[in-house]
Amino acid sequence: MTVLTVSAWRMLLASAVLVATVLIGRHLGAMRTALRQNPGRAAFVGAMTGSYQALYFWAVVEVGVTVATVVSLGLAPVLLTVWEARVQRPSAKRILVLLGALLGLVLVSLSAHAGLTGPRPAVGISAAVLSGTAYAIATQVGRPLTASTPPLILTTMATASGAVLLSVLAAFGGGPYLPNNLPAALLIGYLAIFTMALAYALFYAGLRTTTGSAAVIATLLEPVTAGVVAWLLLAERIGLVGIVGMALILAAVAGLGERVETAPDDG
Repeated sequence: MTVLTVSAWRMLLASAVLVATVLIGRHLGAMRTALRQNPGRAAFVGAMTGSYQALYFWAVVEVGVTVATVVSLGLAPVLLTVWEARVQRPSAKRILVLLGALLGLVLVSLSAHAGLTGPRPAVGISAAVLSGTAYAIATQVGRPLTASTPPLILTTMATASGAVLLSVLAAFGGGPYLPNNLPAALLIGYLAIFTMALAYALFYAGLRTTTGSAAVIATLLEPVTAGVVAWLLLAERIGLVGIVGMALILAAVAGLGERVETAPDDG
């Protein structure tokens, strides 16, 4: 199955689960209201979410799980902080945290050529950079919606929009094809329900109480766990330089702890 096919099925199944949840919970009226208020913004967030997913999976194929995850998620907070600096100058501590995360990002990227990560590191890193950019855009554009739209409704609208986009792109590429065996179908179902529908509902709920860049930096814990899992299950090796980079990213997450806790009071 191609990257587009997997991404399209993931978002299609997640959309089905989310729509069913909306109907069962009798939230259809709230969804209609949200669609009338911000149809264009919700569709754009969905398009960016779908783009992020497909580009991320492409990066995984080309450069491996560890580097793809670190680059795609590590770039987003840097871009968001630059955007937020237009209206609010970041504190020295926050700049230090970001520099640490950025240095870790660079070290992990450099390690892609020194270990067993993927067949085409340069292509994979480029896809991961585009993925991180789409992720940052989706976070920034979607944040205003979190103030007026319940997380379930916002997740459903964004996921459905992204599913439509990826399905159209996959159709032009000759798909999307059905999984041809039960393990593949179960795996895609898991990706759709737990790592898409549930995860993004929780993510948008978190955006209601913190800044966009703070939320994305907090998710930098994911590259560390992804690297450990890839090392254990996929035999990926990023070398000492990559390990140092992951440690810097983890330190950046720890340094953000106080900022995240006080974010709701910052208005």
